[in-house]
Amino acid sequence: MLASFPSSLLSTLHRDLDELADVRDLIGDAIDDEPPITLREGRLMKDGYNAELDDLRAISRKGKGYLSDMELREREATGIAKLKIRYNKVFGYYIEISNVHRDQVPPHYIRKQTLVNAERYITPELKEYEEKVLTAHDRIVELEYELFGKIREQVAREVARIQAVARVLASLDVLAAFALLAETHDYARPEMDDSDELIIEESRHPVVERTNPGERFIPNDAHLDTRENQIMIITGPNMAGKSTYIRQVALIVLMAQMGSFVPAKKRASASWTAFSRASARRITSRVASRRSWWK
Repeated sequence: MLASFPSSLLSTLHRDLDELADVRDLIGDAIDDEPPITLREGRLMKDGYNAELDDLRAISRKGKGYLSDMELREREATGIAKLKIRYNKVFGYYIEISNVHRDQVPPHYIRKQTLVNAERYITPELKEYEEKVLTAHDRIVELEYELFGKIREQVAREVARIQAVARVLASLDVLAAFALLAETHDYARPEMDDSDELIIEESRHPVVERTNPGERFIPNDAHLDTRENQIMIITGPNMAGKSTYIRQVALIVLMAQMGSFVPAKKRASASWTAFSRASARRITSRVASRRSWWK
């Protein structure tokens, strides 16, 4: 869309807009769409990003199913139909085989406990599974934090590019806000030049008219130059709008110099500097709250 505009500024912003596809893909492929608030709660990384993490999660989620599959495989491999895989807090995971089938026990089975009518064994696979399942949660949290740290380092190496994109987006945000204000509040495009004149016709205060949307703001004019209209003396009773008018002219000049459309019908000169005796902070707070400047 930016490329379709004739504006040289927008063309420059379009040229400088780096989509950061590599950074986006890295984060999108790795970080879960709904990560936890803190980094050590788990569910920080997406499934499929790291094989070890996927294995640990599978063990944590499907421990009983994994043991059932292992039990079935061992029965088929040994031919012992009543082979059982069990667990207790003292011995952990084990394979139990009755003495009737003791002669069918494979050589890689390691005896762990002898009972009256049966023997209990472990295998390297079962021992590895036991270590994994008993430490799965802690290892998941630790591994996710390690992976996140590596991703953070990769993203940090692209900080210059990210900051450049931030500047482009900030500029576009400001320009979009200017455009929205101009369209919504009937602002006019100022005519900027290097003359010594400031001519503003049918101007409105951009803050006051938004603060009191139910009331009509009466537009007014301003004409200043370095010859016959160098000074304006504004008089009137208390709360007549003197300070509002001063600040209104200054704000319109500033908005024009910023590149914004303005709440007026005529032009503002780029050579003018906004200056008044009144304090900007006090004027803004008091005018907006309908309090007198002099109180």
